[in-house]
Amino acid sequence: MKTRRALSLLPMTLLVIVAGCGSTTPSPTGPAATTTPTLAASATPIATPIATPIATLAASPTPSGAAPSATPVQPAAADWPVYHLNAQRTGYVTGFPASSGTLTKVWSAKLDGAVYAEPLVVGGHIIAVTENDTAYALDPKTGAVLWSKHLGTPVRLSTLPCGNIDPLGITGTPAYDAATVSVFMVAEEAGPHHVLYALDPSTGAVRWSRNVDLSGDSPTTHQQRPALAVANGYVYIGFGGLAGDCGQYKGEVVGVPTSGAGSTIAYRVPVAREGAVWATGGPVIDDAGHLYVSTGNGSSTSSYDGSDSVIELSPTLKMISRFAPSTWAHDNTTDADLGSTNPVLVPGGWVFQVGKSGTGYVMHQGALGGIGGQVSSASVCGAYGGMAQDGSTIYVPCRTAIRQVTIGTDGKLTVGWESKSNVGGGPAVIGGGAVWSANWDNGHLYALDPATGAALTSISVGTLPHFVSPTLWGGQVLLGTMSGVVAIAP
Repeated sequence: MKTRRALSLLPMTLLVIVAGCGSTTPSPTGPAATTTPTLAASATPIATPIATPIATLAASPTPSGAAPSATPVQPAAADWPVYHLNAQRTGYVTGFPASSGTLTKVWSAKLDGAVYAEPLVVGGHIIAVTENDTAYALDPKTGAVLWSKHLGTPVRLSTLPCGNIDPLGITGTPAYDAATVSVFMVAEEAGPHHVLYALDPSTGAVRWSRNVDLSGDSPTTHQQRPALAVANGYVYIGFGGLAGDCGQYKGEVVGVPTSGAGSTIAYRVPVAREGAVWATGGPVIDDAGHLYVSTGNGSSTSSYDGSDSVIELSPTLKMISRFAPSTWAHDNTTDADLGSTNPVLVPGGWVFQVGKSGTGYVMHQGALGGIGGQVSSASVCGAYGGMAQDGSTIYVPCRTAIRQVTIGTDGKLTVGWESKSNVGGGPAVIGGGAVWSANWDNGHLYALDPATGAALTSISVGTLPHFVSPTLWGGQVLLGTMSGVVAIAP
């Protein structure tokens, strides 16, 4: 497949992002799942980062499923409610036990499909979703199914013009909203169409559901991969094109109220085609509630179109600022865009971004700088998926390795160690004195020394989806596989 600090993790309204897919990126592949209001697309010159118009799409929630439970789950402080733990996507957790040197498989839950999304933990329940359009709550001690909810019929690859996930169901990591006590997820369903669901995390009952395809878009050529985020009374969701970049699609950020009632709002990347918002980490949110997203390559190589960029959006999806490398045209030509990872917010007012080209960039938060407006840059690695962050130190998933980088108080980017080849390489998280990362080529989970990148220990966990990310909770490492979820004790 082309292939953030929130005001609150407890918002009240819901947003969706559409991202694109690229033909030459490593894309999520694997066996089939196991069976056990038209928006304006006007281009705004990057030198004048004025707010783009907000398009609205009226929609009413459609009640679906059982009524909410009378005693909803109340999340513990140590829960893992969104991708990489928080709205900043740091993936850093305190209090996690250090590894004894030997990793042990505690349990393995076989579900009805592949789990591309990062498992969440809400109220002590592990929430996992599959490509067969089914949501599960699992017992963290045993992996036993506490409840399951099959939401729809997933899309078969044979019915799509391109792609590489079969079937295609729930791919993006859900997000929990404490204000509405709901877990939000987007299911791709036969038709095809994309449906947003609000589920009761204690029972799996569907509070409401709502189609989130925008008028003028073709659901056939869009894929929902980025993790959902909740802030500002919205949940923010990313969409993109299918692997192969077939058909007409444009990167978008769309929003729907978390209550399920009210109009949809949207920002569309002003490209003729492509310009995906597709990174698995999804939008990152700062203390002011602004969103930071990256975009994939666009179809233009002559006139800048907002692709291959980092974009800052207001809570209502007006563009505030953006950045693009001076090599944007070449990046577009070679499918070497910035959209393969999400931005990282760094203390001191910096933003770090790296993509497929391998060049890392540091920008000013709140004023990203326009074309070529970076504060510093350096060669890092071609990167894919969510990064882990401990203050000004960032651990970058380099496809087959992990790379350490640090951002100085002056915004200078310094490149540190790189792990050995095929030691990690997938999205990283930090806890227990280790950087945790899986390698989907060899099916191993690794714990790396944060100071040197040396492998502390590893374990075989089975066949893994691309861009799979660990969850650290309850003294266990949770990881999605092509057949379910596995729990590892450090």
